[in-house]
Amino acid sequence: MRIQDVVLGLAVMCLWGFNFSVIKLGTDQIDPLMLVALRFTLATIPAIFFVARPPVAWRYLLAYGLVFGLGVWGMVTWSIEAGISAGMAGLLLQLSVVFSLLLGVGFLREKVGLGKVAGALLAMLGLFVSLTLEDGSVTPVGLALVMLGALCWSLTGIIVKRAGTDQVFAFSVWGMLFAPLPLLLLVCVRQGLDGVLQVSEQMNASVWFSVLFQAYPTTLLGYWLWNRLLVRYPLSTVAPFTLLVPVFGLIGSAVFYDEQIGMIKLLSCLLILSGLVVGQWQHRWLKGMGRWASSLGLLRSRIRRSIPD
Repeated sequence: MRIQDVVLGLAVMCLWGFNFSVIKLGTDQIDPLMLVALRFTLATIPAIFFVARPPVAWRYLLAYGLVFGLGVWGMVTWSIEAGISAGMAGLLLQLSVVFSLLLGVGFLREKVGLGKVAGALLAMLGLFVSLTLEDGSVTPVGLALVMLGALCWSLTGIIVKRAGTDQVFAFSVWGMLFAPLPLLLLVCVRQGLDGVLQVSEQMNASVWFSVLFQAYPTTLLGYWLWNRLLVRYPLSTVAPFTLLVPVFGLIGSAVFYDEQIGMIKLLSCLLILSGLVVGQWQHRWLKGMGRWASSLGLLRSRIRRSIPD
């Protein structure tokens, strides 16, 4: 990979990881589902005028919007309000690998190798270890919500496969158009119509920052840059980058919210990440990592030469 693309990939992972802390900033002051509704409203309304609709049936876009908007980010954002720390939310969301395994076998009739089974078991072991945490970073309700989000994350993969599109960014943009309305309806169920009508009174600088950061850098810019990398390089080269999202998520939560990362939490993180590596391992990753190392070495050399003695 080119040096600038390695830096770009790392920047996107950092952006997505720190996003969990930005979500918490918003949920501390506004209904979590309203926060997600605002995120996808601002992300889609201008974008659909510049991004052509992909040639897929509307039902796939509708399904994606419901599952991705309400199912994934609605539940994950709600889980943070329900007591899951920003760092643990990003980590536990990676358990979607377990649900993907089960859904792949049940709906897509995929063959499951020993590596995927071992990876799923490691990830589940990491989940069980996280249940022993006593620092308040994992709550029963929050855990249930983030697990529902992980399940929905796996379902989005099936929806995209069923749609048969290779225009993933355009598909995401148009699919997210269907996310705000069901989110607003659920806000009404939880808080009544006043929960929607009073939102303007709650929009302070912190909430606006949370909404805008999620809508533009995280959603539109992040997914657009990620798709550029996917087009330019093999999936086996860029896929390992995603392992850094929960790492940056924990770092962000530790920096901005003083989340303590003790031995139990570190063990849970290592088990879940190991499960991801084992379950998704491809021998071609070695070549991709070799390119990473080479590019990072060149970048380090350039930085050293640019610093005066």
